[in-house]
Amino acid sequence: MKILTIVGARPQFIKAAAVSRVLRERFQEVLVHTGQHYDGNMSQVFFDELDIPRPDVNLGIGSGGHGAQTGAMLSAIEEVLLREQPDRVLVYGDTNSTLAGALAAAKLHVPVAHVEAGLRSFNRRMPEEINRVLTDHLADLLFCPGATAAKNLAEEGIRAGVHLVGDVMYDVTLQCAEKARQSSRILDRLHLDPGAYVLATVHRAENTDDPVRLRAIMEGLRLVSQELPVVFPLHPRTARAFEAAGLGALIRPEARPDGLRLVEPAGYLDMMAMEQNAAVIATDSGGVQKEAYFHRVPCVTLRAETEWVELVDSGWNELCGSGDPMELAKAIRRARGRKGRNGDWYGDGHAASRITDILAGRSST
Repeated sequence: MKILTIVGARPQFIKAAAVSRVLRERFQEVLVHTGQHYDGNMSQVFFDELDIPRPDVNLGIGSGGHGAQTGAMLSAIEEVLLREQPDRVLVYGDTNSTLAGALAAAKLHVPVAHVEAGLRSFNRRMPEEINRVLTDHLADLLFCPGATAAKNLAEEGIRAGVHLVGDVMYDVTLQCAEKARQSSRILDRLHLDPGAYVLATVHRAENTDDPVRLRAIMEGLRLVSQELPVVFPLHPRTARAFEAAGLGALIRPEARPDGLRLVEPAGYLDMMAMEQNAAVIATDSGGVQKEAYFHRVPCVTLRAETEWVELVDSGWNELCGSGDPMELAKAIRRARGRKGRNGDWYGDGHAASRITDILAGRSST
């Protein structure tokens, strides 16, 4: 069986690191990189560090508005599908690359498998929510990371082809945690003490495209940085948004508060090392919320809702979407030292093998 896998953004590279390795032991895989994340710090470093196979096709689409980017991907992926004639398309998560791959395949009657199916924020203003809902309704195989995701699909009437497999990001965390501890020197380079800093990431459109909201988040982080260093790997989208929000001075070290450390986007192992050793993680990233839990680090989510509700219910995660800098600073201070309840909500680290077994079973029927 020939499987055409589509990736384009950091979270998908991480998931592919788990799945492609196992998939290629049994099938022919054609790996397509749309180019949605094209910066070396957001793309190539992940392929290098995680030993992901070199993409067979790189579409080089790059950034752009949602319509233009998705449309360009749709056209380019269709050409690849017609040339490669795969038996199935495999997509991950909730990006424009995901939707474009699923839609192109469905229109050509190529079956679609969706890894990380069933997640819902129930906020249709999020582009990611639109992408994952549509992809789930286009797919005939839906691989859910947890029971909540499977329940969400059932409530939408999707029951056939749904499989609870666990979270492939947990697979990668288990495989790479010790390597990050041994090989990363990021704490030394940034002069950070373990357990004595906050790690912050911001990239979602709801935060970066709203100048008032972005300024409030940065003011809240500035307040925290007066007591505890805040390390902020700067996503390219966020760097551009700083200028639009009148925060361009923060990019210049001489104009930045001493405790607020804006740094280049980190590779996977360096990011994992910073997560492992943080006192608190403040983020709007779904993947980083989970990674915080995998490392048992308390998290504050810079949104009013999350797809990973188990982490809020268990006490490991707290939502903070009010847009009030003081509330954000208080939430981060509250989180320091907090421990939640542990559970096996995301499987046992063998999700990639389960996915491959299910694909193998489907190929023989």
